[in-house]
Amino acid sequence: MDGWVIAMMLGASTLLGAFGLWALLWGVRSGQFDDQKKFIDGAQFDSEESLQDAVRMEKKKAEILRQKEETNQGYRPPD
Repeated sequence: MDGWVIAMMLGASTLLGAFGLWALLWGVRSGQFDDQKKFIDGAQFDSEESLQDAVRMEKKKAEILRQKEETNQGYRPPD
């Protein structure tokens, strides 16, 4: 390749990288990534039944993990 092709590729990639960095900084400064109502709305609009289902699922997950740990403790690979 010629030197000017490499120079053009480096220039274009630097320009695109700078534009991406500028866009990210603009988004952070202007609050584009802030979602202040997410957790409040999630708790406010959840029904009691769905919250109980979530608790039940967490208990079931913990029980399965506990059983898996108990069964894996006695395992020894063959010699």
